[in-house]
Amino acid sequence: MTIRFAAIGLNHSHIYGQVNLLLREGAEFVAFCAPEDELAVPFGEKYPQARRVADRRAILEDASIHLVLTAAVLNERAALSIEVMRHGKDVMSDKPGMTTLAQLAELRRAQAETGRIYSVCYSEHFETRSTVRAGELVAAGAIGRVVHTLGLGPHQIRNNQRPDWFYDRPRYGGILCDIGSHQCEQFLFFSGSDTEAEVISATVNNRGNPGRPGLQDVGDMHLKSPTTTGYVRVDWFTPDGLGTWGDGRLVILGTEGYIECRKYIDIAGRPGTDHLFLVDKAGTRHIDCATQELPYGRQLIADIHDRTETAMPQARAFKAMELALTAQQMAEIGTVWQQ
Repeated sequence: MTIRFAAIGLNHSHIYGQVNLLLREGAEFVAFCAPEDELAVPFGEKYPQARRVADRRAILEDASIHLVLTAAVLNERAALSIEVMRHGKDVMSDKPGMTTLAQLAELRRAQAETGRIYSVCYSEHFETRSTVRAGELVAAGAIGRVVHTLGLGPHQIRNNQRPDWFYDRPRYGGILCDIGSHQCEQFLFFSGSDTEAEVISATVNNRGNPGRPGLQDVGDMHLKSPTTTGYVRVDWFTPDGLGTWGDGRLVILGTEGYIECRKYIDIAGRPGTDHLFLVDKAGTRHIDCATQELPYGRQLIADIHDRTETAMPQARAFKAMELALTAQQMAEIGTVWQQ
């Protein structure tokens, strides 16, 4: 069982991960469209099996293509995804899937009207082995009932490597919309609620980049579901000395123990990524998740064939972005960011 897929919009390097997770499962990559030669040429060299097309209609009107991926500029993703769905194809968007609540409403309408799958690849969950393993442990009752989550999403800014749109608030949507959407999805997943959650408080600021007034370099939010509370902090302050782009962390507190995921580095010195620490009544354990299966790609392919929702419930894809966008709006009340 396989699918044929294409890509439109290569503006974030996450597109490589999106393609790779499908190729691992035997899907066929057939075409891509991007106007920027500096993005398209190395991408085409990486994936020579996919032809570059000048007009995206060559993809949209190809009835043999089942799924379209996009990692376009952030504020352009919603309109493109709607266009794809209205052409009878499913969508896998990089996060964030949109940058405004109005775009979210339009996407929800288009998805309901077309019946297509609209999936957001929240890679800090679906492509991070320790997070997937934590989900299995929680489902097995390893820490009892989840009552709180702590999600930390620090990133390295690498100013000289970022395109201009990265610093343009309307184009990237704000830090909570962008990075924070990862943590919103994980909060919903680990709290066991795909639809019932709200934002209690949120803040954003530019604390260390006065030369980039449109940039938000730190933000946080407090979330609540009927059974769980959560705190999220995201920032662009990872120092060069860390050795990787960010010390992403997830702490899941349960009634009988807790789990901490050090997703990208163990600063105590263990090599590699995806370190999971489990603390329960029996003691403490370190679990190396290097061989953990990543099921999202396989499940999404099955969903496309079977019209099911095993990779991610459609409601969660939208609710995670609703939380992130609501937090972004709440944090910006009374603040004017560069337009």
